[in-house]
Amino acid sequence: MNSPEYGVHVLLWGNAERVRDLNLARTAGFTWVKQLFQWNYIEPARGQFQWEESDRIVRLCNEHGLRIVARLDATPRWARDPNTNLDTDGPPRKVEDYARFVETFVRRYAVGSPHGRVQAVELWNEPNLARAWGDRRPDVAGYVALLKAGYQAARRADPNVIVVSAGLSPTTASGDIATPDVEYLRQMYAHGAKAYFDVLGAHGAGFKAPPEMSPDEVANNPTYNNGELGTGRVYCFRHVEDLRRVMVENGDADKQVMILEFGWTSDEVNPNYSWFRVSEQEKADYIVRAYQWARTHWQPWIGAMCVIYIAPHWWTPQDEQYWWAITNPDGSTRPAYEAIKALPR
Repeated sequence: MNSPEYGVHVLLWGNAERVRDLNLARTAGFTWVKQLFQWNYIEPARGQFQWEESDRIVRLCNEHGLRIVARLDATPRWARDPNTNLDTDGPPRKVEDYARFVETFVRRYAVGSPHGRVQAVELWNEPNLARAWGDRRPDVAGYVALLKAGYQAARRADPNVIVVSAGLSPTTASGDIATPDVEYLRQMYAHGAKAYFDVLGAHGAGFKAPPEMSPDEVANNPTYNNGELGTGRVYCFRHVEDLRRVMVENGDADKQVMILEFGWTSDEVNPNYSWFRVSEQEKADYIVRAYQWARTHWQPWIGAMCVIYIAPHWWTPQDEQYWWAITNPDGSTRPAYEAIKALPR
């Protein structure tokens, strides 16, 4: 990938306004879209695949000249451990089932396929949170086993596909509910993950801090760290550098990082998010400066950076995601969208 490339998170599944949203992405100058392809929707029963919606999304993205990073998770119930919380996402009982799904998906959208092309796959999302792991304590060894199986399956299906490790949630929580992302990544390397991804997936929420502010500064400034003095390094965009440092420590400096989610929220409604809200104009300014910081300071290791979100038509202000978006549900744009559109490429 170029360093950086411009991406945006979209929600196209079942979206009657998907052409509108893809036009918005293309007009703003994005070249990548991140889209969730839920395993439970595509293979609701073992061996029975429903490709209609997936094919439609891939074809439309290709027609709009947008490359796809496909997030692959959401285990169907038939593949789950019944002893986990089935109301949350969680890993499959057998990693072989996930590997078979990944291989089938990647082969369907490999180079030369009549169904279209998917350029990259993200294998799972935020496994360092219990809520993404069946409401069980995060299990690094279990995720690395899943990653290994998925990577090998993707490679069998299409040697050209880019395999991205799961974006980890920036969190200071630990114990049964979460593992801090830097600690989790160190454990991934200790369990041999280095051989099983091409690009590191990362999440880079800015919280309240401007994009240039270092993790050291944020950790020591209560205005920006939610009162977690000394431990709140995660509360800034540049926390991605902490993850990069772990890669370098493990001899993995030649790989790029793909930021699968980043942005700032203007949330006026939800108290868990409103403590770090910024104005819509600040959001616009910060996102532009984040791309500029990456271009100036993170070359050549930074790859695509996917800002959140092109808002689907069904979101309302009660949805916390609504406040992170760069467009409105009716398709009108916010200052961040116009600022990104004006960025020189």
